[in-house]
Amino acid sequence: MPRQGSDLLHGTLELLVLRIVLDEAMNGYAIGRRIEVLTEDALKIDEGSLYPALYRMERRGLLNASWGISENNRRAKFYRITRAGRRRLASERTNWSSFSAAVEKILGSA
Repeated sequence: MPRQGSDLLHGTLELLVLRIVLDEAMNGYAIGRRIEVLTEDALKIDEGSLYPALYRMERRGLLNASWGISENNRRAKFYRITRAGRRRLASERTNWSSFSAAVEKILGSA
């Protein structure tokens, strides 16, 4: 069963978004779709989770946003990672690796 955005561990959505926009600026819809495609639909991020996270990350200086035209020729906000966002991504990757290794120790022992 696909996991919804609201089911993700606290901070995980931000980690995923930062990684997705590391390579190129994207609008919110494209970010959500990229997460779905890369996880083979295991994660479905609903708009009610994604857009508040994007706005929060923009306010905290992790993302910059600018208006542009989307693939379907509509005006959309495009998000790009900032220097602070890159630092946060590196830090959160390390934290995630430690967390997942710890969980795997427990799951592997059961």
